[in-house]
Amino acid sequence: MTATVLRREPPETPADSGSTKLTERVFRIRESGIIVVLALFVAVTAGIQHRFVSVSNIQFVLVNTAIFALLALGETLVVVSRNVDLSVGSVLGISAYLSASLFGGHHGFPVPVVFGAGLGIGLGWGIVNGLLVAAGRVPSLVVTLATLYIIRGIDILIVGGSMVTANSLPTGFLGIPKETVLGVPDIALAVAVVVAAGAYYLRSFRSGRELYAIGSNPEAARLAGIPIGKRVLFAFAVSGAIAGVAGVLWAAQYGTVDSTAGSGYELTVVTAVVVGGVAIFGGSGSAVGAALGALLLATINSALYVLGISDFWDQAIAGFLLILAITMDRVISVKLTAALRLRSTRRAA
Repeated sequence: MTATVLRREPPETPADSGSTKLTERVFRIRESGIIVVLALFVAVTAGIQHRFVSVSNIQFVLVNTAIFALLALGETLVVVSRNVDLSVGSVLGISAYLSASLFGGHHGFPVPVVFGAGLGIGLGWGIVNGLLVAAGRVPSLVVTLATLYIIRGIDILIVGGSMVTANSLPTGFLGIPKETVLGVPDIALAVAVVVAAGAYYLRSFRSGRELYAIGSNPEAARLAGIPIGKRVLFAFAVSGAIAGVAGVLWAAQYGTVDSTAGSGYELTVVTAVVVGGVAIFGGSGSAVGAALGALLLATINSALYVLGISDFWDQAIAGFLLILAITMDRVISVKLTAALRLRSTRRAA
């Protein structure tokens, strides 16, 4: 008696796996390009003004980068899902004032509790944004532009003509940005770990990869059973929470906090994210690239200061880089789509 053995053929590799690898390769090359541009920029500036590469200036750049890289991480989660959060600067501002003012009313107030307060403030506003976008079906651009002004208005009403001064803050709190390990600021190392964790989450966790799927094709993601509303709400909540913590760090760095804290940061953060290779139309990019974009912008800002060039050029360069990055995204997207279509045609033949 002969037994018949049924052999199960191995499943075929999905047609889009090669497409995904090609897309990742393209945007990885773009992130590498940022490092090259950054290195060239530092070399040219250092050649003109040697103090640009002094230890104190490098530490200053890293501390500045830390806050923007933190904000860029939260913004990345939102942008890859084909949304945008323009309220991060206002959330940072109100968190900076409210959290720092806790020290004035309660002497010896624990620093970890202040960070918890900042996180809670940011998380609350992030949930508001997320609910309006996910449940209310209101475009994120409209929602966060509105909350940008609402939060800033509330901040002005709360602060009035007063401010938190460095004299009312404990020395330990003000010393957070100054602590170093082998010359590298502690805050920069901590943010680097957080960014690495965020990058790992987006790449390795199912919910993180689903954000990319939503950004690539929302309708296909819905048909695939991805809980779009839940994921978008999560992205906005994390972005808000991160902005709240960034507000506490901002207060520790600058000491004096008024109603203008964080004004205009939304442009810088969105620019850092897009320049870092995160597609403004969603679906691609990484947290590491966004952090590199933040480092590039902070380096440019410091270079202009060291060279004695007007601050106006900092905003002008940021705007130019934003336009250039969006144009590059569009060109890459068109060429990539054509290449993938050609590859699919050849396979079908």
